[in-house]
Amino acid sequence: MKSKLIHDADGGQTYAVILETGDEVMECLKSFAAEKKLSAASFKAIGAFETATLAFFDWQEKNYHDIHVDEQVEVASLTGDIAAGPDGAPAVHAHAVLGTSSGRAIAGHVASGIVRPTLEIILTEAPAHLRKRFHPEVGLALIDPSL
Repeated sequence: MKSKLIHDADGGQTYAVILETGDEVMECLKSFAAEKKLSAASFKAIGAFETATLAFFDWQEKNYHDIHVDEQVEVASLTGDIAAGPDGAPAVHAHAVLGTSSGRAIAGHVASGIVRPTLEIILTEAPAHLRKRFHPEVGLALIDPSL
């Protein structure tokens, strides 16, 4: 993973974060967020994965069902946010739309993704802080703007 600060103004910073073959996207984003002490940020990315695991949240069961993607795919869209989790550590939340060689799209919550050959992320930090709070009725920690 390589990164470069590309904009710094009004308390917010924008970074280009470039992942290379073999990098795992969620590990890299979590590591970058911890290193920069991010508590409010959004990101978008394009590139490709050699394999990935997406997930679908089952509302009735209150858990995720994995969607395994065991082929080279284009990352047509990857978007997400970073907020302070209930424990105060940065929590990364991302969704992606992946395109197969046949043009089929696969979408969902990003659990993992192994980059090949690159993933180009533009990450923008906000000057305000966001925190997540666990919602028992949902079964997830969600951003709560009142915190």
